[in-house]
Amino acid sequence: MSDDEPDVTDETDEEAPQPELCYLCGAVVDDSTEWCAIVPDSSSIHAVDPKLDGKRMVVGCTKEHLAELVEQYKQRPFVDAELWAGKIARVMQQHPEGVSDKEMSRETGLKPAQIELGVLWQNLEFLRWRQEFGDDDPESSS
Repeated sequence: MSDDEPDVTDETDEEAPQPELCYLCGAVVDDSTEWCAIVPDSSSIHAVDPKLDGKRMVVGCTKEHLAELVEQYKQRPFVDAELWAGKIARVMQQHPEGVSDKEMSRETGLKPAQIELGVLWQNLEFLRWRQEFGDDDPESSS
């Protein structure tokens, strides 16, 4: 291509909806074979709607795969502090300049004790991750 020719990109790639995949086996699911359920999941935080926090939609390619997914989520513990940590993180993302304790409580819908437990849960998860995967920061080893 010469410098005189415009750079042509295929804009249809960005606009085309992505196919849904079975959450269990990864098979492509179309509208006629899609099975969906809402399951409790304390790690699921909606980008803007707090009423949807703690709920995850799962998709299966068959009724049997959906049943297996629902069973897997039933076995996963629902950890309130994990949910609270996610609510806190969403507010912090919306207010990178910071928020007061009162604003945090109002925007998350959490009591101060719940906020404290959510922050504690997040800190403990970070420490667990660091213990498992180590610290690659060269300055911290000096």
